[in-house]
Amino acid sequence: MLNFNLSDEHKALVDTARRFTRERIIPIAPECDRESRFPLDVFKEAWEIGLINPTIPAEYGGAGMGELENTLIVEQLAYGCTGIQTSMLANGLALTPIKLGGNEDQKKRYLGRLASEPVLASYATTEPSAGSDVAGLQTRAVKRGDDYVLTGEKCWITNASHAAFYVVFATEDPALRHRGIGAFIIDRETPGLRVGKHEDKLGQRASDTAVVHLEEVVVPKQNVLAPPGHGFKLAMETFNQTRPDIAAAATGLMQRCLDECVAYAKERRAFGAAIAEHQMVQAMIAEMAIRTEATRLLYQKAAWNLDNGVRDPVVSSYAKAFGADAAMATAVDAVQVFGGNGYVKEYPVEKLMRDAKVLQIYEGTSQIQRLVIAKNVLSR
Repeated sequence: MLNFNLSDEHKALVDTARRFTRERIIPIAPECDRESRFPLDVFKEAWEIGLINPTIPAEYGGAGMGELENTLIVEQLAYGCTGIQTSMLANGLALTPIKLGGNEDQKKRYLGRLASEPVLASYATTEPSAGSDVAGLQTRAVKRGDDYVLTGEKCWITNASHAAFYVVFATEDPALRHRGIGAFIIDRETPGLRVGKHEDKLGQRASDTAVVHLEEVVVPKQNVLAPPGHGFKLAMETFNQTRPDIAAAATGLMQRCLDECVAYAKERRAFGAAIAEHQMVQAMIAEMAIRTEATRLLYQKAAWNLDNGVRDPVVSSYAKAFGADAAMATAVDAVQVFGGNGYVKEYPVEKLMRDAKVLQIYEGTSQIQRLVIAKNVLSR
């Protein structure tokens, strides 16, 4: 029998994340956006109360939560600022391939470290010439004895400036496409690894994003996560596991848009009445509510599937594609409800619109999600 109610434990987790967001994220979000700064002190506070790395298994020191619990946290933090939320929970993108494909030693060393101290980690696939086309990456991994030597450049890497280690995907031969890709864990202090410029972004400016240069970086055999030929599948499975998080972030952003618009529409008057009484404004608010609830249901279904071993990756793509596009449409409508006030930084909705756009781009663009979905539907 279907049950759409959250358990008491889930409700308590949501309340904790919601309270933290109201008290520690919303008050500083505008300043962090202006300064393009990720608040490391707030990240450490979130780590201390258990909102960071919730899916690390208990045997490695983690809370052992499922993907549903993780997405519930994502939605609440994203309500405050999707930029801060993205950097806070990007560790999930780095730890997932280790959890899925790492050996026991790698799990103990790297999952254990994330569980025992408030450090950040980065996941690196994207390159200047390889974004959505992961199989087209050019960073080389050349075998030298038992080790690999990596040379190349990664871009748009979340938390690159602060990461303690990086999960990097590289190929032994670009001509092999997906058949040549491997995955490697690289500690920050490894010679040859250098973090480049911090990106000055349109939105989600509070999330650290930077370039990572790899210049003859030697990766010892104990840090080979997946040998060449096995990395592409690991990258794709990682995205399947993390795409519900993007939909959850979209839900949080949309809920914030909706709440801001409802409050504003009740106060703002035009043509002799509160604009909440005008049918065109009501229609936009109704659409916001529909999109928010539909995305919430989609991300929770995708997360439930992952937690219960239901192998249906297309649901993660449903959630990511619909949620990202719905968030952008909702943020645009929010600016419209605010009118001229929505176009200035004094009010929150202009930031929400800037922050929403990248949801349609990272972890597989909305167009790529549709290709994945169409391929699945047509193959049935």
